[in-house]
Amino acid sequence: MAVVLVEGITDRLALEAVAARLGLDLAGVEIVPIGGAQAIRRAAAEYDGERLVGLCDHNEERFFRRVLGDATFVCVKDIEDELIRAVGAPRVEELLAANGELTTFRNFQNQPAWRGRSAAEGLPRWLQSADRRRYRYLPLLVEMLEPEEIPAPLAGVLAAVA
Repeated sequence: MAVVLVEGITDRLALEAVAARLGLDLAGVEIVPIGGAQAIRRAAAEYDGERLVGLCDHNEERFFRRVLGDATFVCVKDIEDELIRAVGAPRVEELLAANGELTTFRNFQNQPAWRGRSAAEGLPRWLQSADRRRYRYLPLLVEMLEPEEIPAPLAGVLAAVA
């Protein structure tokens, strides 16, 4: 069995969506949200003897690398940023419009902290501001990607456990 340790549930959802998009069978692979990068040592100990791979955000890389070394795949910023960059902010905005949420995003952009910033900067934070958004949109973003557009960290994790 191979075990993929990820920081949270959204990371697992994104990996499962990518596997489905690529037609990969995850039988024999367990994707485990560990509740944050600082739990990596404890989580890895629970799977002693198994093949371990990890996916984390850039700011959490040091925790994962200490435990998993080169079996760590790192998102440039975070999972939301990876997918938004891969899809492209204009296409993400089209997705929001099709789902009746572009106005909500525009309202977010009008908040003082986000005023004047690009959509590409605001979209990850907007998605993160409500769990239902992440759970809903991350799989939809993955569906928008061609297989060759899958972000390298996600593709790398799945290749490592295939």
